[in-house]
Amino acid sequence: MYQELLQKIGLSLNESRVYEALLYLGEASVNTISVRSKVHRRNVYDSLNKLMEKGLASETFVKGEKLFKPIDPERLKEIMKEKETALDTFLPEMKKLYQSIQPESEAYFFRGIEGFKNYLQLILQEKKTVYFIGAKAFWLDPRLQHYVTHFDKERRKSGIKFKHLFDYEVKTEKPEILKLVGPPYKFLPKQYSSATAVDIFGDYVVMFVGVKPGELYDEPLQFILKSKLLADGYRTFFQFMWDHCEGERAEEEI
Repeated sequence: MYQELLQKIGLSLNESRVYEALLYLGEASVNTISVRSKVHRRNVYDSLNKLMEKGLASETFVKGEKLFKPIDPERLKEIMKEKETALDTFLPEMKKLYQSIQPESEAYFFRGIEGFKNYLQLILQEKKTVYFIGAKAFWLDPRLQHYVTHFDKERRKSGIKFKHLFDYEVKTEKPEILKLVGPPYKFLPKQYSSATAVDIFGDYVVMFVGVKPGELYDEPLQFILKSKLLADGYRTFFQFMWDHCEGERAEEEI
């Protein structure tokens, strides 16, 4: 039940199985843990040692028998904080190295749900207004539920603004997205709906393939183009479409 989450936090598959077994069993012997977790006895010993090193398990002796029990799951949050602190120590230096090799113009692509999350991270990194052409409300895709909540909190904290030109169908099929992103937004005429979308922010133009109202395809694809001249040009295109579409007007122009 919790194995996938525990692995995302940094536990191995066997460690996740053993820790989850301990949560259900409480205090138990290696044999009992092995049966419950479906991990070979020899591997249970290895996993228990690693869990104890991480502060997630402890051992005790009851009537001469060695037993193991779990530590409060709150410890998992501490582990994540420790990793974040360690990363923060080296992150500034790593970012300097990364930025020193970045070209002024480049083109590449992101694929899949994890690639989509990388695109959202670019928005947080740029901290600039995002202009959406042919927006489909695909942030409502169930696979993005938890990540988008985190993303929206961070983008609001950074003061990142949105201006949406939605496909016409979003108005009736996925109106809940309007509350999530907030104004200003407008709608393209029905005859101009398509299976693609374009986002512009900072020096980036991001083109999407495989999107439909409220949902990403199984393997969504995003083409990333980094060029100030290109981004400026697309913002000009956006402004023309914005001026000729119906809906809420922005308080500020590009």
